Amino acid sequence: MTAAAQTLAVPATGAAAAPLLSVRELTVSVRDRGVTRPLVEGLSFDLRAGETLAIAGESGSGKSITSLALMGLLPNNVTVTSGQALLDGTDLPSLPEASMRDYRGAKVAMIFQEPMTSLNPVHSVGSQLVEAIRAHEPVSRREAHAAAVEALRRVRISEPERRMGQYPHELSGGMRQRVMIAMALVMSPALLIADEPTTALDVTVQREVLDLLRDLQESTGTAIILITHDMGVVAECADRAVVMKAGRMVEAGPVETLFRAPQEAYTRDLLAAVPRLGAGAERAAPLPPEAPVPVARLVEAQVHFDIGANFFGRPTHRVHAVEGVSFDIRPGETFGLVGESGCGKSTIAKALAGLVPHEGHVEVAGKRLATLTAQGRKEICRDVQMVFQDPMAALDPRMTVGEAVAEPLLIHGVGSPDERRARAEELFRRVGLTPGQMSRYPHEFSGGQRQRICVARALALRPKLIICDESVSALDVSVQARVLELLEELQQETEVSYLFISHDMAVVENVVDRLAVMYLGQIVEMGTRDQVFGNPRHPYTQRLLDAVPVPDPSRKGRPYARPVGDMPSPIRVIGDAPARLPLRDIGDGHLVADGGGGL
Repeated sequence: MTAAAQTLAVPATGAAAAPLLSVRELTVSVRDRGVTRPLVEGLSFDLRAGETLAIAGESGSGKSITSLALMGLLPNNVTVTSGQALLDGTDLPSLPEASMRDYRGAKVAMIFQEPMTSLNPVHSVGSQLVEAIRAHEPVSRREAHAAAVEALRRVRISEPERRMGQYPHELSGGMRQRVMIAMALVMSPALLIADEPTTALDVTVQREVLDLLRDLQESTGTAIILITHDMGVVAECADRAVVMKAGRMVEAGPVETLFRAPQEAYTRDLLAAVPRLGAGAERAAPLPPEAPVPVARLVEAQVHFDIGANFFGRPTHRVHAVEGVSFDIRPGETFGLVGESGCGKSTIAKALAGLVPHEGHVEVAGKRLATLTAQGRKEICRDVQMVFQDPMAALDPRMTVGEAVAEPLLIHGVGSPDERRARAEELFRRVGLTPGQMSRYPHEFSGGQRQRICVARALALRPKLIICDESVSALDVSVQARVLELLEELQQETEVSYLFISHDMAVVENVVDRLAVMYLGQIVEMGTRDQVFGNPRHPYTQRLLDAVPVPDPSRKGRPYARPVGDMPSPIRVIGDAPARLPLRDIGDGHLVADGGGGL
């Protein structure tokens, strides 16, 4: 352990105030098949009231296990084997479950990464909030209801009375996370643990949630433990940070010191892997030349879904998922699509892959999808492949990874069994794995390795276009950097084109040649990387860029124009189509929509 880690217990604000939480040599172990091994070993830190401590590190570093130990929520085969976690002098791990139940929610609360799995889908938001209040306070249902409405109002949820009667699936991801924050803070706990609270959220929603946590902390004095692998979030939100690796603390100290002069090689590598806005311009290369036949082309593409039903069973509303989108992708080019959830990015990907019905002109490799026969649609799969966000969900757990990579060749009748195996071995080597690993199953690999396997499978048929749909957003920053380097190397070798879909603007800037910014199913700005990132002209593009967390503590608290009200919905009454936003060329192919598009 470094000197910085050893001095973590010294408060940044002086030694006057006693710590709210004091963790001393905490060791958490798992017992598996008769063998006990530590998951977290010898962890020590102090946390004071009103302070934010970030615990940062990659997957498997022990961040979440630490939080579950503090909450008394460890699995049955995982226990605290030594050490203490003293909250106001009370050792939390030593409390029996009945006593811990009194602490949990009232004195220490937790916000989890995925709010949809934390909220009960069969109970309304209001009933869950009321239940949380009445579990700790002897109040009437009416008083608990009033307190719940006030809690929703504090987290800036519009129309809190109406939201009380809604169910989790009726709210957006950002709204659901706000409900979780309201539920965690409704009893004014002294300690709030936020475990990756913004990882699954769009960059603008992430900014709103982090600003909300900061505002609530200032008004309540709650101490926060922020668990994250995003060093930009650490720089913007934390006072001090602990960096963990393989269950051990490798470095700790004030955030400014940690970012300015990291002492450990692991910390330096973690910071170096963070994508930074502005770095893309440094590696800018000439755009791939226009080709007579682009790899993909969309002209006035539309995708609509009818929903609802009236008395006669006819739909009443229409989801305008994609509304008049036009762009093309050149051979050897990486084209980016960015925007918030629900803007139509993934729907465009599905339209290009022939997975959803569409209107307008959509073609791949010169073939218009609407005119293809069933055999033709099968053949187009050889030209278009997809790499999805969650590699574990994309791989069949019953198939070896070698079988998964060779399966596209088998489906399309390419080669003999020996030739297919040889092709799979070649692909494994190309993505940095070994042929000896082909007999293993997906669960035997890390997240980054599984994503490499998905890339290998996508390359099996030598496609012209690979659609990367949020393919690195769930990965740690160092693993993310390695996967992006792999994609770039493969493009240089094979001249494959990528459609890169993401809501992470810093990542996009570092990989794309051109990009389009989408809002409510329409493109509001499109151009080269330098045009859009160097001279953003549409208000929505500017808002996306302003919301990106900057891994620089000196820029903490920079101004951000918070959006007012709810985001408009792409769902409209049938017959009430949205107004089209015409794109205007402001020079050299930099296209910008006229007007704010409802912003």
